[in-house]
Amino acid sequence: MDMLGSFKLWLKHDSSTLAKTCHNCIRKLMQFSFPVIPFVHAFMLKFHLFITHLFASFLRIVYWTPLFKSRLITKTNNLYLYSGMPLVLGHLTIEMGDNCRVSGISTLSGRSMNGQPSRLVIGNNVDINWQNNIAVGGSVIIEDNVRLAGRVFLAGYPGHPIDAQERAAGLPDHASQVGDIILKRDVWLATGVSVMAGVTIGEGTIVAAGSIVTTDLPSGVLAGGTPAKVIKSL
Repeated sequence: MDMLGSFKLWLKHDSSTLAKTCHNCIRKLMQFSFPVIPFVHAFMLKFHLFITHLFASFLRIVYWTPLFKSRLITKTNNLYLYSGMPLVLGHLTIEMGDNCRVSGISTLSGRSMNGQPSRLVIGNNVDINWQNNIAVGGSVIIEDNVRLAGRVFLAGYPGHPIDAQERAAGLPDHASQVGDIILKRDVWLATGVSVMAGVTIGEGTIVAAGSIVTTDLPSGVLAGGTPAKVIKSL
């Protein structure tokens, strides 16, 4: 063990007065912060936020958004891409409409379907928020005006087979485990919702936070739970 590591162990575990005194002094030094100077630090904060926002906007306009648009197979207008660029994995084509807002802290992945790419179709005026994971097995269709809150998971394919020996051998999932997902117009999935393969959610339906949708949901309802059930009509 190096000298620094030995010193840290001595500080933490030695019961002597010297070790305790040194430990307390070091903790006070680590917790020290410069006193707040009214007006000065308030101005510095505003300046810091202005500069970071300006730099983030510059990157979004001239770097992240053009890069992501080059990945699409359709032309999209008024795309607002924030917090970087989504991670795109696998064999996937992406079609996107106009006036969409997409978090860069999201993952879009596709499963190869007999050598052909999976297909992600995003309509007009769609929100895809932070930490969304859209796994496309076949196709995922997100129609106009859909809202996906944070940490939504569209699980079009699992990525691994059910059989443990096949998983250990690194074999891919089976076609029977894969299914399309369709979110009709005006659907709203709240925070933490998961939608399983083969599910269609009807127009205008809202799914409550933390729900897992395993079967189709009709139009115009509020649904929730694990698995998600219809709670009431809207």
